[in-house]
Amino acid sequence: MARSTARRPALSSRAAVLQGSSLGELLLLARERGAIDLALGTPGYPEPAADLIEAAVDAMRSGRNQYDHPSGDLPLRQRIAETLVPGTDPRTELTVTVGATEALCVALLATVDPGDEVVLFDPGYEQFRAALAVAGAVPRFVPLHPPGWRYDPADLAAAFGPRTRAVLLNSPANPTGRVLERGELDEIAALCERWDATVICDEVYGTFVYDGRPRLSVTDVPQLAGRSIVVGSLSKSHAVSGWRLGFLRADAARTETLRRVHEVTTNGAATPLQVAVGTAALSMDLRTAAREMGRRRDLVQDIFSRKGMKFAPAEGGCFVFADVGPLTAGRYDSHRFVLELLDEAGVLLAPGPAFFADPARGEQYVRIAFNRQTDLLHDVGRRVLGG
Repeated sequence: MARSTARRPALSSRAAVLQGSSLGELLLLARERGAIDLALGTPGYPEPAADLIEAAVDAMRSGRNQYDHPSGDLPLRQRIAETLVPGTDPRTELTVTVGATEALCVALLATVDPGDEVVLFDPGYEQFRAALAVAGAVPRFVPLHPPGWRYDPADLAAAFGPRTRAVLLNSPANPTGRVLERGELDEIAALCERWDATVICDEVYGTFVYDGRPRLSVTDVPQLAGRSIVVGSLSKSHAVSGWRLGFLRADAARTETLRRVHEVTTNGAATPLQVAVGTAALSMDLRTAAREMGRRRDLVQDIFSRKGMKFAPAEGGCFVFADVGPLTAGRYDSHRFVLELLDEAGVLLAPGPAFFADPARGEQYVRIAFNRQTDLLHDVGRRVLGG
């Protein structure tokens, strides 16, 4: 009998380290049981505006189904520019991307070479580590300390060095809900100037900031305005995550390079969906949406604090990052806690280890999404608290 000559395919070292979503099996289990999913950030609130849906249908029926300009439909870029402060030139400083995920990868590929170092906070969005691996960059993690998830300035300064090419930020942050303050951004700016580093800031959740905090962008800091790339998206603010519409904001010189990389990766986002947003969207009252999201945050925090979890209130975004240690007393980790809550209450949360460079640091934490309809969250309360 002939021996098989099949071999494992040769893979790049960058691809070989990539892993699938750590939530995959849990999500399948939750769906089988009809559980309520508070693990993913897929919006249940707000809902897509009706005129936005109709505009997409009209765009398709009117023939806007072919390639648009790779930089993005100009009316859409103009609409996005209207929402940004300080002012942005939509012709030379904005690029529409296939979601914030492509925007992040394009920003890194345009900024760093293999072996360059990128400073980022830990815990953080797990996609950041994967994107750095694809770019061949070396992460330099700065630990954030509970319960407020703030960094030690000495740790931040120590992470910078001659090989530092970029700093990767996320404000409001996933999973911690932290919003970077002006003093922190000034501190980061001083280090970036010293080491000539670019700031790449994911501001996808920038619409949702609570308790009277100002909505700060890295572009509000004069020292960072000329050395920053902002990653944005309509996925959460307008609840069209499946449309994959993100954007990059940068100065004109950087934008030229970002657009060249963008053309190589996707060559452009879906034309009729861009047209729809450019003609009908951004009509949503984002201030009202932020107030309503804040009420949902308060409801979720009340439910899970009464359950016995400990956490700092989310300052922005759509997640609470909670310590389940008071409930487990160190007897077992958050993965087991999540499975037990799924069995007992039919509610799925996200285990914390996936958000840490060292998963052991996350064994007593869970992430809870609150961008859901109020009725659903009240149902969560009845299930979790048993009343």
